[in-house]
Amino acid sequence: MGDLARVPVGIIGASGYGGVQLVRLLMDHPSVELVYLGGESSAGKPFSDLYPHLGNLVDLIVEPIDVEKIAARTQAVFLSLPNGLAYKIAPDLLARGCKVLDLSADYRFTDLDTYTTWYGGDRHDREVASTAIYGLPELYRDRIAQSQLIGCPGCYPTASLLALSPLLKQGLIVPETAIIDAKSGTSGGGRQGKINLLLAEADNSLGAYNVGRHRHTPEIEQICSDLAG
Repeated sequence: MGDLARVPVGIIGASGYGGVQLVRLLMDHPSVELVYLGGESSAGKPFSDLYPHLGNLVDLIVEPIDVEKIAARTQAVFLSLPNGLAYKIAPDLLARGCKVLDLSADYRFTDLDTYTTWYGGDRHDREVASTAIYGLPELYRDRIAQSQLIGCPGCYPTASLLALSPLLKQGLIVPETAIIDAKSGTSGGGRQGKINLLLAEADNSLGAYNVGRHRHTPEIEQICSDLAG
């Protein structure tokens, strides 16, 4: 496939754990040309200095976040940011014609009141949020292709929904009886140092957290309700 068919893509928040995996995946995609990596704390640093194992694939410097410059160079932008930051950037990118794919929870919910209940914040982008499509391609591929704003699913919802969706669609399970037993690696907690995520604390161990109040619960319930009709 020639360069003319490749889509220029940028990543805001490229130096986090989610961002670096996204870089790795996009560099292997035949239809993607990665042209911009953005970040605040890592701005000005070669990406290969941050992640040497990708040095032979990525020859880009992490740049400051400038929406106007990003929109001028890209057609699609991934936002790999903590919850509560994407909705402050996405509307400006959309207004400049970019397709936006958000990896945080900011655009996963059809009801923003559900988002604010679980994640907090004061949202003023309801009109923009109403256009977002839940980004699980196995379920919503056609809608994703047609939308300019994609709310990419969380880790537990992805695993849970892919397992539950065929059962729900065929009416083979009573939704209220489903039990989700899921585990996540410590990298899911991000790069910030936390004592309970240190190797000495977590090695060969399991730990329950946010039992009965995990933020991914309403996300899973929302899509299960949609699938079950």
